[in-house]
Formats: sequence, C-alpha cells, structure tokens
Amino acid sequence: SMNYEEIASDIPEWVIRDARYVEGYKVELWFADGLHAIVDLESELYGRMFEPLKDIEYFKQVKFSDDLGTIFWSNEADIAPEHLYELAKYGHCNMCERNEPK
Repeated sequence: SMNYEEIASDIPEWVIRDARYVEGYKVELWFADGLHAIVDLESELYGRMFEPLKDIEYFKQVKFSDDLGTIFWSNEADIAPEHLYELAKYGHCNMCERNEPK
C-alpha cells in the first residue's frame, strides 16, 4: 500500500487549499505543502484582466475556488497558483523574473 509521503508527493506543493481576503490588496493563502502566508498583490495587478482589480472594492470580492485551485474574481481574472506560491515563499516570483526578457 502507498504510504502517506507517496500520496502527498502526487499533489504539487503550490496547490492552494484555502484563501481569504485580509486588507488592502492582501490575500491570506494556505498551500498543500503547509506553507501559509499573506501576499500583497498590488504590484501584480497589471494587464487588461487585472486593471479592474485596482479598484479596492472590487479586489475585496476575491474568492477561492476548489475547482480552479486558486483565487479568482467575477470578471474571470485569476492568478496562477504557482505564481502565488512563489510570492508566498520568496516574496517575489522567481519564475516571472526568469521569463522577463533582459
């Protein structure tokens, strides 16, 4: 039979288990690997989908979807859980910085 570690390792560490709005542009996140952090998304809100979220009243309507495994808003904007994990763990997104042209 499979032991717990084997089962757990099938689930990527960045899968989000739960999320809640805190204040400002901050969201509290719980990840599959036990990481628990508050991330400030203010600097992430650029591009057409995220422009409306700069309105704090709209941002506050953030919801967590178990199906999506991440946070989303009613205009269908969502933020990739891998991205949120990097922000939560390192305070910035290493993946994003690597992907940006130098």
